[in-house]
Amino acid sequence: MLTLAYPWLLLLLALPFVVRALWQPHREPRPGLQVPFMERLARASGQQPGPGASVLHGVWWRWVVLPLAWIGIVLALARPQWIGPPVSKSVPMRDLLLAVDLSGSMETQDFTDAAGKQVDRLSAVKEVLDDFLAKRQGDRVGLIFFGSAPFVQAPFTEDLPVCRQLLDEAQTKMAGPQTAFGDAIGLAITMFDRSDMKERVLIALTDGNDTASQIPPAKAAEIAKGKGIVIHTVSVGDPRVAGEQALDVPALQAVASETGGIYSAASDRKQLEEIYNKLDALEQRKAATVSHRPKRDVFQWPLGIGVVASLVYQALLLLAAATRREVVPAVAEPGKEAVA
Repeated sequence: MLTLAYPWLLLLLALPFVVRALWQPHREPRPGLQVPFMERLARASGQQPGPGASVLHGVWWRWVVLPLAWIGIVLALARPQWIGPPVSKSVPMRDLLLAVDLSGSMETQDFTDAAGKQVDRLSAVKEVLDDFLAKRQGDRVGLIFFGSAPFVQAPFTEDLPVCRQLLDEAQTKMAGPQTAFGDAIGLAITMFDRSDMKERVLIALTDGNDTASQIPPAKAAEIAKGKGIVIHTVSVGDPRVAGEQALDVPALQAVASETGGIYSAASDRKQLEEIYNKLDALEQRKAATVSHRPKRDVFQWPLGIGVVASLVYQALLLLAAATRREVVPAVAEPGKEAVA
């Protein structure tokens, strides 16, 4: 489909007619033929002499080439554009943040992988989360790793392969041996504050008790609720374990309940996989479809026609001038023949 960006410039097509109407043709005074019997000619013809002028109209091709050049230039100024077929794109409507515990207890080998081999908790989490991320097409995803302190591993992005790679490269204790769950929620709130998405979801995964946070998880959950953030909590490991690495199930349940999320416990890989399947069904993809029609400028075509027409006009003028040249014959002297 062809359209014009500035169609009002087509009014310039009438400019030559306006100029012709407002300005008279060029007049150049020239001496006329003077004869002594002018009065007798006037009486014989019955007409009275008066002032006059000769107007040169030019050759026929002038009235073809010049208008063509002017039309091409005006069309180029109007900026013709070719509009292509509609192109649709899915735009994410939700930010999904994953907070993964990398404390020392994630080294405990009490999980099995897809092949049935005994692996540590972090390896099982990586395997299941990788499948979960592969299904998140249409969401913006971010990564937070936390141990003794939390840090942002990946800001919100639609580049999910990068998130999956960063998750695969994560190692236990790279953020310290302890568990700062409350601070991880606080960092997540800061990340969501920089987001303009209305849908905000945090999935937090931990296998230990909060031992290093400066802000209690309950207080952080209260702040998150006020900002419209839903937190789903997942505990990994045996809840019967005692000591510093014991799971604080009531705290995880309270965080999820405060923000309208769900709490889930996984003691093996199968349970962990079922939890993320449930979360995947709960947090279905939300995206808006935006359509636009690409535009491509084609002003060069009418402009080229105008330039070519102008060049043709100049070439014809030169050709006409060359054909009007007359060869003056040499005058022969008396008694001699003229040489052509």
